[in-house]
Amino acid sequence: MEFISEALSHYSEQHSEAESALLSELNRETHLKAMSPRMLSGHIQGRFLSLLSKLSKPKNILEIGTYTGYSALCLAEGLDVDGKLITIDPNDETNRMANKYFQRSAYAKQIELKSGDATKIIPTLSQTFDIVFIDADKRNYALYFDLIIDKVKKGGLIITDNVLWSGKVLLKENEMDPDTKAIHDFNMKVNSDKRVTNLLLPVRDGLMLIIKN
Repeated sequence: MEFISEALSHYSEQHSEAESALLSELNRETHLKAMSPRMLSGHIQGRFLSLLSKLSKPKNILEIGTYTGYSALCLAEGLDVDGKLITIDPNDETNRMANKYFQRSAYAKQIELKSGDATKIIPTLSQTFDIVFIDADKRNYALYFDLIIDKVKKGGLIITDNVLWSGKVLLKENEMDPDTKAIHDFNMKVNSDKRVTNLLLPVRDGLMLIIKN
């Protein structure tokens, strides 16, 4: 579902900071070679992630769900000079594409891609994170939140993608498929959690911004 017209979306892109040449190339290659290119964060969401990162100058970022690496490169733009971004994904094929672009970027020494199951990897991480971006399998959103909440610093930011799920969250609960129901349950869970302050933004497919109180 597109929440604004294609013309308005194009206008927004024209009047926002442009993609870098590297991001533009990654965008094109993803659409040419990767399955489900709609999963790519893309220009506007990428610039939004970059802006949030630049505002906080994070020392540690965790990304759950790498895909072809576009969002990781955008988030890395705001890293502290000694900062690090860890991104986790089990897909070897897309990981190869992501790693290729990571190595060509200015953040090659700051990005670490861990291949595997995030639910197994997250408990092994000892860092405290300034930003966490969740954009992975929808049925585990609530579990990812539970696994990372104690690893996020006070005042830290959790960003979760696809929380409007093409508008399917408006269906009656008995009409929801398992992914939609998982996202709806996650949205309700976050909204009732007193440990956080949250805002659901209708940007692209919906972004939940969560600040740890």
